[in-house]
Amino acid sequence: YIRRSPRWAHTAAASLTGFATSVIGCGCEAAIERGIPADETPDGRPGYAVLIFAMSLKDLKKIVPLRAGQCVLTSPTSALYSGLEGGSAVPLGKALRYFGDGHQISKNLGGSRIWRIPVMEGEFVCDEIVGSTTAAVGGGNFLILARSRPAALAAAEAAVAAMGQVRGAIMPFPGGVVRSGSKVGSKYAGLIASSNDAYCPTLRGIAKTALPAEVESVLEIVI
Repeated sequence: YIRRSPRWAHTAAASLTGFATSVIGCGCEAAIERGIPADETPDGRPGYAVLIFAMSLKDLKKIVPLRAGQCVLTSPTSALYSGLEGGSAVPLGKALRYFGDGHQISKNLGGSRIWRIPVMEGEFVCDEIVGSTTAAVGGGNFLILARSRPAALAAAEAAVAAMGQVRGAIMPFPGGVVRSGSKVGSKYAGLIASSNDAYCPTLRGIAKTALPAEVESVLEIVI
């Protein structure tokens, strides 16, 4: 959970989850899951819940403290708390505490350890570890086939708005929508993914297509 005024809480959360659309190029898939009212956060201030997905626990242990240190520790008035209990531990304050250069202080509250790390604005407070789970699905996706670009975008926007109401789900691509859906592999060596030509209307007649004749635009939503 991230905090202070809604504006700065959102700024920290958006920065933490930036450049995280796909594990293919970003190493993780992350986004803001929902806003958290002040009466539900550990320190009584408004915040946001974020979800971060990676291909392995090893990846998470590298990605989470790196993003937290660069994007939340640096953000004015921020704090960062674990919203997921249990599972394998992912370091948070356990890694970030060293920024305090020996002036950091740990506290044990309710059986959980937090760290207070001095910064020029005051102090940064965070949990020592974050929980994790393997009971999750990353990369569920579907395609919207439409007769026009405006129709495809309108349908995608409506779908993302509805999905955004579901707890525990995120759509990590820009606005939740992908126009550049990919297939596995490429004609170019070393490229693990490339344009999904079977679903590109502009390639109909050039490449083998999977599209009905009336389809002029395709958008994808990754959940």
